[in-house]
Amino acid sequence: MTEPYVILNIKNSVGYIEFFHPNRNSMPSDILTKLKDTIEEAASHDAINIIVLQSGGDRTFCAGASFNEVMAVNNAEQGKAFFSGFANVINAMRRCPKLIIGRLQGKTVGGGVGLAAATDYCLATKFASIRLSELSIGIGPFVIEPAVTRKIGLAAMSQMTIDAETFFSAEWAKEKGLYADIFETTKDLDEAVKELAEKLSAYNPEALKQMKSVFWEGTKHWETLLIERAEISGALVLSKFTKNTLKRFR
Repeated sequence: MTEPYVILNIKNSVGYIEFFHPNRNSMPSDILTKLKDTIEEAASHDAINIIVLQSGGDRTFCAGASFNEVMAVNNAEQGKAFFSGFANVINAMRRCPKLIIGRLQGKTVGGGVGLAAATDYCLATKFASIRLSELSIGIGPFVIEPAVTRKIGLAAMSQMTIDAETFFSAEWAKEKGLYADIFETTKDLDEAVKELAEKLSAYNPEALKQMKSVFWEGTKHWETLLIERAEISGALVLSKFTKNTLKRFR
């Protein structure tokens, strides 16, 4: 696999949405837009009752924002537009009337942690450690903070944000509530995801829809909040500190 993609496959009333980028599944704007559009497509597809969000490859679920694209930001408007990509995906997941199961096969960083937190039920392998590295490069996890805090609590969110150069283990993520369960191998993970998704797909769709609404009660203001947060990140990425730091990752 060398070309980025976002695909939707439907099997047994389950919509499997898979994204991929050869650079550790990092997320440039076009992939974020395709992911948002695909989630919205699956949300309205009559043949889909349950959605699974997953990524291609073996080692990394999502490396977060594309550093190359972040480094290319030249003004606040461009910065806001880029970071709004993650905001739009999270809001699409939040608005989706169908339950979304996350399938995390490996490490995830930054915005990828936000995607995991925005799923309704997340399963992972023991290799799926997590990190919020944003402060270490001069910005912060502003856009994804509401989703992460909602799932693991402010104390754990703060710990990850401040300890920005540490990968927290899958066991830690399960203890804090980000993962519902963790598995020894990707094969075990896939079997568990398939079993759960197909079982849920046979449940009353209206009951599932109403429960999804309950799960996300009180988040309608995220439509504007996450875009406001994107504006903060978009301004910070222009700072001399951030630009110099990002050059080390080139």
